[in-house]
Amino acid sequence: MKNIYSILLLVCAVFFVGCDNDDTMNHTNVSAVNALYSPADNKFFDLGAQSSAIFEWEGAKAEDNGVVLYDVVFDKESGDFSKPIYTIPSDGNGFQKTLNISFTELNKIAALAGIESESIGKLKWTVYSSKGVNVQKSTVSGIFEVQRPGGFPTPDQLFITGTGSENGESAADAQAFKKVGATTFEIYTKLKAGTYKFISRKNGTPEVFYINDAKLKQDGATTYEGESKVYKIKIDFSDGSTTMTEIKKIELWFPPLSQYLFEYTYAGGGVWKAANKAISFKQESWGRDERYKFKFTVVNGATTTEEWYGSINGDNSRPDGANVAASYWYMVPVTSDFWNNCFKFASAVDNKNVNAEINFSASAPAYTHSFTVL
Repeated sequence: MKNIYSILLLVCAVFFVGCDNDDTMNHTNVSAVNALYSPADNKFFDLGAQSSAIFEWEGAKAEDNGVVLYDVVFDKESGDFSKPIYTIPSDGNGFQKTLNISFTELNKIAALAGIESESIGKLKWTVYSSKGVNVQKSTVSGIFEVQRPGGFPTPDQLFITGTGSENGESAADAQAFKKVGATTFEIYTKLKAGTYKFISRKNGTPEVFYINDAKLKQDGATTYEGESKVYKIKIDFSDGSTTMTEIKKIELWFPPLSQYLFEYTYAGGGVWKAANKAISFKQESWGRDERYKFKFTVVNGATTTEEWYGSINGDNSRPDGANVAASYWYMVPVTSDFWNNCFKFASAVDNKNVNAEINFSASAPAYTHSFTVL
C-alpha cells in the first residue's frame, strides 16, 4: 500500500511539473510593437554635432503581464532586417521603450550601411520585443536621414606605406605615426614619386586611408609627384582634416654669436643628423655662454615660415653629471625670442666636435635631441 501511495505521489508531481512547464512556456509570449513614435519618418540628423537621437515606440504586451525586453534594430534603407547591420538594447539594459543613442554611434552605424563620410544617406529601424526568447519583430519600421561628418573612428595605430613612402610598399616595413592626441596622429617622413597610403596595422586586413584635397578618405591611395621632400603629416580622425608641412631646413641657433652653427640632414625615420660639428662656447666677462635652440624652416603651400623649438623651461643649467633626466632634452614649440627657452650645452661639449641628432620618430617617448662628443 505504501508503494502504491508513493507511485501516486510521483505521478502527481510529474503532472504538476508538466503543467508548470506549459505555463512557463506560455509566459514567454509577448506581442509585437505596433507603433513607432520618434523619430518621425525622414527626420534629418547632422552627425557632425555633439548630440544624440531619441528613439521611442509603443510598448508591447506580455502574456503574463510582466516586463518586456526591447532591441532596436538598424538596417540599410533597402534592407528587410533579415540581416540587420546593427542591434542594440533599449535604455535600461533593454527594459525601457526608448533608446538614447549618440551621434558618434549613429555615425558608426551609417558607416556599416555603406554611407560615405561627408555624405547623406538613409537608415531604416524597427524594434524587436521578447522576454529573452520568442522574439517578435515589429511589423512597422521607420526611415531617418543622416549626414556623416568627415571623420572616422580613431585607430589605435597608424602607419604609412606605398611606393612613394620612405620605406616602400611592404606593410611589414611601414613607418609608424606618433599618436599626439585622442584623435590625432603625426609623422615626419620623406615622400618620393609614387603612391602612399595609411594603414591601421601591419598584418591581417588593416583599415586603409588616404588624402584627397586635404581631407582624409578611406580605401585608396594618394599619388605624390615631383622631387623627394621631407614632410610633417598630421591627421585628425575626428573631422578627417589633414595638414602637410614641408620641413625644408633645420638649423642650430647659437644666440651668443647671433648665428646658426650648422644645418641638420634628414637621415630617415623622422631623424635628422649632423656629423662631426665643432662647438665652442662664447667667452663673456661672466663666463662662457653655451645657450642654443632650433629653427625649422617650413613650407605650407606657397608660404615659407619659421618654427622654433626649444626647452620647456625659460632658462636652464648645464646638463652636467650622470643624473640628467631624459626630459631635459625634449624639444617643444617655442617663440623666436633671442634667449628664452634655450637649452645649454654640457660642459664637456666646449671646444669639441660632436655628432648631433634630432629624433622626431614615433619610437621616441617625446621629440628630443642629443650630442655625442667625439
